[in-house]
Amino acid sequence: MIPFSVGEIASVVGGTFTGDGSVTVTAPAVLDSRRAEPGGLFVAFAGEHVDGHDYAEQAGRAGAVAVLGSRPTPLPTVLVEDAQAALQALAAHVVGRLREGLTVFGVTGSQGKTSTKDLLAAVLSGTGPTIATFGSFNNELGVPLTMLRADASTRFLVLEMGARHEGDIAELTGLVAPDIAVVLNVGQAHLGEFGSRAAIARAKSELVQGLAPGGTAVLNADDPRVVAMRSLTDGPVLTFGRAEHADVRALRLTLDRLGRPSFTLRAAHASAPVALPHVGAHQALNASAAVAASLVADIPLDIAAARLANTSLSRWRLELRELAGGATLLNDSYNANPDSTRAALDALAAIEGGRRIAVLGEMLELGEDSAAEHHAVGTYAASRADIVVAVGKAALPIADGAGRRAVASAVALTDNSAAIEWLRTHLTADDVVLVKASRGARLDQVAAALA
Repeated sequence: MIPFSVGEIASVVGGTFTGDGSVTVTAPAVLDSRRAEPGGLFVAFAGEHVDGHDYAEQAGRAGAVAVLGSRPTPLPTVLVEDAQAALQALAAHVVGRLREGLTVFGVTGSQGKTSTKDLLAAVLSGTGPTIATFGSFNNELGVPLTMLRADASTRFLVLEMGARHEGDIAELTGLVAPDIAVVLNVGQAHLGEFGSRAAIARAKSELVQGLAPGGTAVLNADDPRVVAMRSLTDGPVLTFGRAEHADVRALRLTLDRLGRPSFTLRAAHASAPVALPHVGAHQALNASAAVAASLVADIPLDIAAARLANTSLSRWRLELRELAGGATLLNDSYNANPDSTRAALDALAAIEGGRRIAVLGEMLELGEDSAAEHHAVGTYAASRADIVVAVGKAALPIADGAGRRAVASAVALTDNSAAIEWLRTHLTADDVVLVKASRGARLDQVAAALA
């Protein structure tokens, strides 16, 4: 973060301050007092059940030197009526100060945006200092917090941008207009919130419409709803995917015994081999998007492709781990929707081993189609796994859908504890077990118990 005194921060956000206004903030802003860094800023929110201001002293012990909040604290405090608006204003000001020499990327899509962000950041970091969204912290708080991690040395800023309503991404691009906008797909994530795929497409298209003047849109050639977004910008457009007309095209895709893809990327008259250390054929599309975006940033194709071989992803995204008894765990428990669950099931099917066991929990925010979507996923799971285990009441339609196909066994369990007990009793050496659900189902607990 650019160094700012408490008094200067108050001026930027239109607030006042208590305590020593000359105290200088030199480290990033945080919402969790336990994660404060020496010289950092603690942002305090007064919630319904917890008041962040009560944790200012704890933040100070961790290293924070100031607070941004709505009432005085023991630390020098910038006082504002709306801490969220003030945080966003500060972030916009900081990036505005850094804009010359800084290339800003925005990444969105119904699924794959976190993995694509991780891949893109890894490719860019080999060329210059890069700041990227931590995990999936991609909302109205996560984006400004990421922006505030940038400083004078930062060359690339990679912002994952999520949405639950139309207008969410427009709000984020209002803080900083990206130079390069990457749109991956229009799927079913948060369908219950949006109401239709058309509404989801409109929400994702806000990233393209929010481009900086002359900015480039990087669009998925395989998704008609995404390709249609080229009409929303007068700037350059670069496409990626497996379609014949894609500008950056993935060809000759193969999977190794652990389901890790190798393929060739072709762009213009050049081509380069890619070998990813990540599970799932769908990662080829994410990698294609990352490379396409890096090409816009003037990173040569062969260099970008080579850097992909040494990348890592945020946790609980198809993490592959060998268990003590000889079975293999595929932990994809961070989140789920019908499209991402099918991709995970495809990854499970591609891994060599004994029985394939799919442990699936509830997929949230699917609206009135929830039961039908869970049933359809269960039917698909039965074609990719030998045993389908549905965990929790809301996931019962998964077991029902799987049970209608004789090729797989279907098991319905009441909760995570029951799933852990069932797996400990039934897992054998050489089994491959996938754990997948929306974050709210907390199936990471199941994966952790196995590991």
